[in-house]
Amino acid sequence: MNFPVWKYLPSPWISPDKGIGEDFSGIVEAAGKDSGFDVGDEVYGITFTLTGGTLQEVIAINTKSSVVVKKPKEMSWEQAAALPLVWLTARTTIAHVESHIKSSGRLTVLGGSSAVGTYVLQLASQRGWEVLTTCSSRNTEFVKSMGATSVVDYNTDDVAQAVRDFGPAAIIDCVGGTSCIGLAKRYVTIVGDKTGRDSMGGAAIYLWNPKMVIRTLLGKMNLGASYDCVNLEFRKEWLEETLNLDRSKIIIDSTWGFDQVKEAFAKLNTGRARGKVVVKVCLK
Repeated sequence: MNFPVWKYLPSPWISPDKGIGEDFSGIVEAAGKDSGFDVGDEVYGITFTLTGGTLQEVIAINTKSSVVVKKPKEMSWEQAAALPLVWLTARTTIAHVESHIKSSGRLTVLGGSSAVGTYVLQLASQRGWEVLTTCSSRNTEFVKSMGATSVVDYNTDDVAQAVRDFGPAAIIDCVGGTSCIGLAKRYVTIVGDKTGRDSMGGAAIYLWNPKMVIRTLLGKMNLGASYDCVNLEFRKEWLEETLNLDRSKIIIDSTWGFDQVKEAFAKLNTGRARGKVVVKVCLK
């Protein structure tokens, strides 16, 4: 689980407590002949469904529309379940800015201590980029350990001025808002213009936010800075990159039992989770 439960979810269709979620880890109990997996395989991955979700004891996965890989034995179930959504989201943002940033170029990451931001920092560090990120003071050393080279405290510093002084080639926004738009030639956000946790974010808000639509179109016509609000891409080769990921840098905020789903979502909704909140399903 990564994003807070939106309080306006239509509960007759989607339960606010169970039946949601996209990423998972588990053991294959049955496999189609063309699935590429066998009974007993330990796997992890991500799928999407509006009516079921992965927060269940048993789920049916279409391997053609989902991303599933075999779990290394030394990777814990919790680590495996914590990776797919945030890693693929981070990897998508990196792919959208890579051509704008040369080796040892400059990137700003807004929200470096967020679940997605931590992996954006790691991926940027792997590419040798210089990275300025934002976080609260308590997370300064944490984001540096993830790959940040410069840190701005959004509680006490002028973030926009700090970004302007840094002069990044691109900005990846993991928190939302508009204060840094136009401060780099390339701006990629996974949130959009939203500023509150109770409002929906992501590329879907293009549907009712004309400012974002105009901003994107102007950028594509070279009449302004390049701007995109993106959703994660389901790319198996990208998730396979996590097979050799440093296990100490797989960030889990907390793990909860299946009977603690409400408490897990309550923690998520505080906005203070560092890394993923994981629900562990214990089969009887």
